[in-house]
Amino acid sequence: MESSSPKRAFLKSRRLGPPTRFQALYLVSIAALLSPFYLLAASLVGVPGITVHLQSIRLGLLLLFRRQGPLSLKTMVLMILYPLDSTRYFEVDFVQRALAAGPIGTYLDVSSPRLIFTLPLFRHKHMEADLINPDKADLAETVSLLRACGLLSRTRLHNTVIENAPLVPETFDLITSISVLEHIPEDRQAIQKIWELLKPGGRLLLTLPCAAKTSEQYIDQDEYGLYGGGEGGHVFWQRFYDDALLEDRIYRVTGRPQRIEIFGERSAGLFLRMATRKRMDRYYPFWREAYMTAREYSFYKTLAELPGEGVIAMEFVKP
Repeated sequence: MESSSPKRAFLKSRRLGPPTRFQALYLVSIAALLSPFYLLAASLVGVPGITVHLQSIRLGLLLLFRRQGPLSLKTMVLMILYPLDSTRYFEVDFVQRALAAGPIGTYLDVSSPRLIFTLPLFRHKHMEADLINPDKADLAETVSLLRACGLLSRTRLHNTVIENAPLVPETFDLITSISVLEHIPEDRQAIQKIWELLKPGGRLLLTLPCAAKTSEQYIDQDEYGLYGGGEGGHVFWQRFYDDALLEDRIYRVTGRPQRIEIFGERSAGLFLRMATRKRMDRYYPFWREAYMTAREYSFYKTLAELPGEGVIAMEFVKP
């Protein structure tokens, strides 16, 4: 199966500046008032990841009252009021269910969102982890969070891309990489390195944006500072995987996954519209996010069924 040439989209990265103190106070007040009601509504309608949302609230409140370390007030408020958005609810739920299925053992995370590894580390007191993140600024925020949670001594941080990670092959029982590989131009090289680091019998949890037909996005800002100059002022941002691209870039290295789940928008273009609004609308009602996800996203059996963008979650077991 051969993937057709991907359609290209060119995005603008313009974002709003930080809110004024009054705007921030207004947003936090409205969110604190309305979030519990929308969270309850989302639970009744049925949204994946609600347990992780509640765990984040609990941890955020704990950190807020402890006030240990340099963790910013903004980070703690976001953990309480806006820990997840759209398809992230599905991704964290997939990972949490997979982690509950068996012992974790040696663990590596490759540049996933912080909640993916922070919450398991916080729950499992004897768990240790290696964490890879090539973005220095983002890694510094991770360090602040781990220090505030008392977890820094149980993590080994690597400020490098996965291809250059100084790790021994066949070391890890579990590797997670959540919405990462799509941002790496040489994705096959990256998955090859990840697969080499996994022990025989070990599990890889991987999520990727997907669609019925592959496409690529380019953006006018090198957000991670990794790509250098790009064509026409744009650099590679991410790709959406269809069946053919998964076969060519992923399964050729790993073999087919033991388990697959697909979650996506019910109306084509919703995700992009919401993402654009979040960047441009100061008063975006983020307190509705869980309920919006429950109403506007759904599970699908195949990529061909997707009307627009989605996320595919895969669990691989190394022979």
